[in-house]
Amino acid sequence: MANTPSAKKATRKIAARTEVNKSRRSRVRTFLRKVEEAIASGDATAAKQAFSAAEPELMRAVTKGIVHKNTASRKVSRLASRVKAIATSA
Repeated sequence: MANTPSAKKATRKIAARTEVNKSRRSRVRTFLRKVEEAIASGDATAAKQAFSAAEPELMRAVTKGIVHKNTASRKVSRLASRVKAIATSA
């Protein structure tokens, strides 16, 4: 357990930051799940809309330090190619 006042404050700050980060990570995952569901259903317009909503959310997570930049770029790239494949097949 923390003994000094500064260590106690650091513990409180870490706990508060963890809660915020959990919420942001959950929000990103929800947006990604919506894209996955739209792709699975085969609905090209819904997939495009969900993707266009998820992309800025992922990049916002990068600026907040929740996800690494390359990880977000990789996810966006893979989702974009899958959405494009649905659009061309439909």
